[in-house]
Amino acid sequence: MLLLSHLSRVPKKKVVCSYSGKINKLFGKSKRGTRYLKVIFHDFPGGAESFEIITRFCYNKGKIEINPVNVSTLYCAASYMEMEKSVSGNENLFELTEKSLEDIRYWTWSELLDALRLCQNLMPVASSSGVIDKYLDSLIGRVASSCETSPCPSTSSADSSGLRLSCDSKSTESLRNSVFRATWWFEDLAAFEPFLIETLVKQMVTKNLDHGILSKFLFYYQKARFSVAKTMDEKCKTMETVIEMLYLLDLSCISFKTLFGMLRVTLNLKISKCSRNELESMIGSQLDQASLDNLLLPSPVGSSYLYDVNLVLRLLKSFISKGVCCIPLTRLRKVASLMDLYIAEVAPDPCLKPSKFLALVRVLPESARDSFDAIYHATVMYLEVHSGLSEEEKMKVCSGLNYEKLSSGACRHLAQNKKFPLKSAGQALITQQVKLKNLLQETNQASPYLDSPCSFVDTENPGNEDQQIVLYAGKLDLSTENEKLKEHLQGMQWRVLELEKACRKMQNQMAKMLKSRVSSHNSARSLPRLCS
Repeated sequence: MLLLSHLSRVPKKKVVCSYSGKINKLFGKSKRGTRYLKVIFHDFPGGAESFEIITRFCYNKGKIEINPVNVSTLYCAASYMEMEKSVSGNENLFELTEKSLEDIRYWTWSELLDALRLCQNLMPVASSSGVIDKYLDSLIGRVASSCETSPCPSTSSADSSGLRLSCDSKSTESLRNSVFRATWWFEDLAAFEPFLIETLVKQMVTKNLDHGILSKFLFYYQKARFSVAKTMDEKCKTMETVIEMLYLLDLSCISFKTLFGMLRVTLNLKISKCSRNELESMIGSQLDQASLDNLLLPSPVGSSYLYDVNLVLRLLKSFISKGVCCIPLTRLRKVASLMDLYIAEVAPDPCLKPSKFLALVRVLPESARDSFDAIYHATVMYLEVHSGLSEEEKMKVCSGLNYEKLSSGACRHLAQNKKFPLKSAGQALITQQVKLKNLLQETNQASPYLDSPCSFVDTENPGNEDQQIVLYAGKLDLSTENEKLKEHLQGMQWRVLELEKACRKMQNQMAKMLKSRVSSHNSARSLPRLCS
């Protein structure tokens, strides 16, 4: 706050008014005399020292030395005090400082940095007057020119726009030099406040500077600021600014590993919900690049479960947010494989609720998995740990299984596992029965193409409920053109025989298991006829 008391008592009371439109208006609006008038400026740029320089300019008949050290203060003060030519009739302080700023291209790098640092204390006038934009424009031009001539590649994609950096792989020394030419400015700019960095990066993006270089700078800035931050609020402000600026960049230019590192840091920070959502969105859209260790994040303070399952669910939803049809199948299956590992890791957690376990299984479409064996084994672990679940809850957990995508080995194991509900075991066996029938039908349909067809006859032994499949194959008299078809059919015949053996074995095992389960109820349960 700046207080101007009894300005009218100064012998040359009209001097300041003749140069400052703001002071002239204030005195002109006063209906009383100006003898006891007090003028208070709450946001005068530069404070009392700056105002003293202004009055010195006025009393010195509009003459003052302007240089890179004081031009920022003079420009902002002149803008605030409305010291323009229209007030004084002659070239005023604002015009003089503007003319001085035309020579900014001749300033040294250090002078430019000092001017920007000074502007941080001249806000918000430094921003509204446009002087910061002038400095940043000059600074970005120098950075861009150095990067443009640098032969070092950035992490940007091959089709990204902007200033390109190419790499000379023949010489390690040349590579080091080129990297330095692309990043030499990082340390100098890391000392600026977050609001200035935000303005800087936005202008760099507008001018198409390489996004890979910008992302590296933002990561560097975050670490540098954290090393000197004194409060959690400073860290939060820095992190929010970095996340917001990264969100403007091409995701292919941003290090996924570093994003996950930032995510771990934010677990201990109370950043805004918007910033957290942006960070999770950036990570989720590239989830196919993650590893199991990346996902094993500790749960928030106060949570009973071991890992932050809710966070992983949010990342998965971000991954499929644009629609499953828009995601290449290879990426989708890669994430599904990762989730199989994650589900197996969190399944033994005794505090993991059935609803959360099922949500992890169902968040991806069934088309993302060729096999559900991994999900089955995770379900086995979950049911073993959560032995106190009711039959209804067990059925809810098992509803995430796709029995059609279970291997015969997994189905046999399920049939023998007493932890699973009877309905689930029966459903698995029925599914396998349907698969066997379809295979037999396909084999029978192939027989008309042969000169000596093979046939399948069902025989039923009296007094025995079990059915037996007998495969009859006559001599295959095929021409040379049908040799490949003959080999294919013979392969199918052997496959059917193997499936028949497996089917009978499963029937026997299921009979023993089901009899033991229903013995307490004094009732017998009929076996599913897998091969009928």
